[in-house]
Amino acid sequence: MNYFPDFSFEAAAHALGRRAVCGCDEAGAGPLAGPVVAAAVILDPENIPAGLHDSKKLSEKKREFLFAEIMKSAQVSVAAVSAQTIDEINIRQSRLEAMTKAVLGLPGQADHCLIDGNVIPPALLDRAEFIIKGDARSLSISAASIIAKVTRDRMMKEYAETYPGYGFEKHAGYGTPVHLDAIRLLGPCPIHRMTFAPLKTMKAA
Repeated sequence: MNYFPDFSFEAAAHALGRRAVCGCDEAGAGPLAGPVVAAAVILDPENIPAGLHDSKKLSEKKREFLFAEIMKSAQVSVAAVSAQTIDEINIRQSRLEAMTKAVLGLPGQADHCLIDGNVIPPALLDRAEFIIKGDARSLSISAASIIAKVTRDRMMKEYAETYPGYGFEKHAGYGTPVHLDAIRLLGPCPIHRMTFAPLKTMKAA
C-alpha cells in the first residue's frame, strides 16, 4: 500500500487536548558500523514544510533541504547511541534508548508522542502510540525520519575521515560488498558493531 503522510494523527491527539505532539523515528538500526540515531520533532501546525515524506523515499538533496526547513520552524531533539553501547545492550534496546532520549530532550515537553514502528519505549508508555510505517503516514514522524537520517549520514561522513578506507561516506556503515571487502582487508575499526555478523565471527577468530 502506498501511503502519503498527513497531519491526521496529530490532529486526533490535539482534539483530545494534547497540544504538543511529537513524531519520533530512528535511523541506523541495520548497519554494521556507527551509532543508531533518533530524532523527535514537534511541528508548528501553521508552518509545516512542504514535501515531508519517509526519508528513504527522498533524494539526499531533498533531505538536506527539508532538514534545514524543519530546523527553522519546528522543535527538534536528536540523540545517538554508540556502536559500543549497541554491542553491550543490543540494537533493539539501543533504538528504544535513543528514541527516549530524543523525546525527553525536546525544548518543550511533548504531551503525546507518535512513534514509528510497533514498539513504544517503556519510559514513554503513558504518552505515546506507535504507528506502523509511521514515517510514510505522519508528517511529524516523516520530519523526524529526515532529521535522524541526515544527522546520521553527516556523522558517518565525519567518521570516514577518522577511519579512512571503509567508505563510510558512501554506504553509511551498511553491509555493502565494498564495505565487507574493506573489513576483510583492514579489519574492524572502533565504530564497528562487533555483535553483528560477519563481525561477530571475526571477533571470535
